[in-house]
Amino acid sequence: MSDFSIAIHGGAGTITPASMTPDLEQKYKAALRNALEKGAGILSKGGTALDAVEQAVVVLEDTPLFNAGKGSVFTKHGQHEMDAAIMCGKTLQAGAVAGVQSIRNPIRLAAAIMQYSDHVFMSGHGAEEFARKQNLEFAPEEYFFDMLRYKQWSEVRDSDIFMLDHTAGDEKFGTVGAVAMDQHGNLAAATSTGGMTNKNYNRIGDTPVIGAGTYANNHTCAVSCTGHGEYFLRAVVAYDVSCLMEYKGYSLQEACQTVVMDKLVRLGGEGGLIAVDRAGNVAMPFNSEGMYRACVTNRSDARIAIYKDKVPEVSQKL
Repeated sequence: MSDFSIAIHGGAGTITPASMTPDLEQKYKAALRNALEKGAGILSKGGTALDAVEQAVVVLEDTPLFNAGKGSVFTKHGQHEMDAAIMCGKTLQAGAVAGVQSIRNPIRLAAAIMQYSDHVFMSGHGAEEFARKQNLEFAPEEYFFDMLRYKQWSEVRDSDIFMLDHTAGDEKFGTVGAVAMDQHGNLAAATSTGGMTNKNYNRIGDTPVIGAGTYANNHTCAVSCTGHGEYFLRAVVAYDVSCLMEYKGYSLQEACQTVVMDKLVRLGGEGGLIAVDRAGNVAMPFNSEGMYRACVTNRSDARIAIYKDKVPEVSQKL
């Protein structure tokens, strides 16, 4: 069997043992494991990195624990506006969607845009019309309703306050994503989000913006980000990691460390990312209190984590 690697994330932010019950922690870890196993299963059978990241993200979108798909937060008007993106490292083809409603799995729409249109980025009603032509699955409003999300929104809906997924003081940057290297050496990245609680004016973050929240290039790496999107947009985080590798010869670990722990911090940005390079090395750095994350390669056991570790957030192949 040739080498393969996959990493996933379910968001970053103020995530500490004190903010988590043992039961809820196990639910998060089980959800991460399910998504990881789905993607790894595809890779182990010789499937493509593109299929692996798409399917892993679908699992996370279908889990109400995460702010994407079924678990998306409420907007200022009590609706759900979802964003997603996917990119192929071999061809540099990409698909992205922003501000869509009623799409059960936005990442499937992003993949359809990449595969079946001449465009990269669609939004709103036009993207939904394209989804209908592609026979993608829609879901009724009640499918996306979650009582916890509703209570979070209810606390701020009559104000101009927006929140990063959860209540103030318990901030979680709710985005899900996956990156992978398949047995053919091809890379891919996928990211999906429900955005910010009580967001207004059709706000769009970094998730669907190629180069900011999502990027893949076979010559360097595949990256999926999670954090305060405005900062990730300004710093063009995903592409910046790739650029440091391509033009300065940085290793994956060095590039991620520079961008997440130095550049973003100086800018005031909080969050993290997952990345895999063309050698199959995995990095999962973050500058927040925690990040829901998991990874596995054909040469290593699955690693699932939530809180900060005392060891570097990089898994190198032997």
